[in-house]
Amino acid sequence: MTGGREPIRVLVVEDDPVAADAHVLYVGRVPGFVAVGKAHTGAEARRVLDRTPVDLLLLDLHLPDVHGLQFARSLRAAGHHADVIAVTSARDLAVVREGVSLGVVQYVLKPFTFATLRDRLVRYAEFRAAVGEASGQDEVDRALASLRAPSPAALPKGLSGPTLERVTGALRGAPQGLTAAGVAESVGISRITARRYLEHLVETGRAGRSPLYGQVGRPELVYRWKSPPP
Repeated sequence: MTGGREPIRVLVVEDDPVAADAHVLYVGRVPGFVAVGKAHTGAEARRVLDRTPVDLLLLDLHLPDVHGLQFARSLRAAGHHADVIAVTSARDLAVVREGVSLGVVQYVLKPFTFATLRDRLVRYAEFRAAVGEASGQDEVDRALASLRAPSPAALPKGLSGPTLERVTGALRGAPQGLTAAGVAESVGISRITARRYLEHLVETGRAGRSPLYGQVGRPELVYRWKSPPP
């Protein structure tokens, strides 16, 4: 119980057992939510839904036996009314549009951190808590706005989103870390430009840096992606 309300019951539907366990753990760390089960296929999820009250599905769209949106459509036809937060690595906006009509209230792109999922769940809880009759358009707009993530902060002048994604991808793919020169070579940009993007990642808490000793002269900095907390 949180604030006198029953916790929001979440069913995790994810074919990867390790990811499913992590998502159950994440849900359990958000006040006001409880994971009531997990399923690795659409058929298994249907069996859980038939015997367990569920308010929200954390639904992987690529299940081994059915596409997530097809599964959501079949649930609506069968009279199940649980909302859906879709979990996917796909970035097809046509899929996003189709999901809106099927009760998909949020999308979370893989891979995601606990902080990202927590934000989506908290926003969903705020949306769900809005009850009664709206006094006007503003109140309706506020209720719907609670589902939307805040607009991303503007990048510093001279940095671009696509290049930042490429730098981030290079860093995430190198657990041992990379120097600015290594990132520059991997991404195809100058060393000075690479350092600007890397320093931005450090300043925003997404990467760390440490000196690389053992070389003649000034030690070079090694940048490493920061893994999400367990």
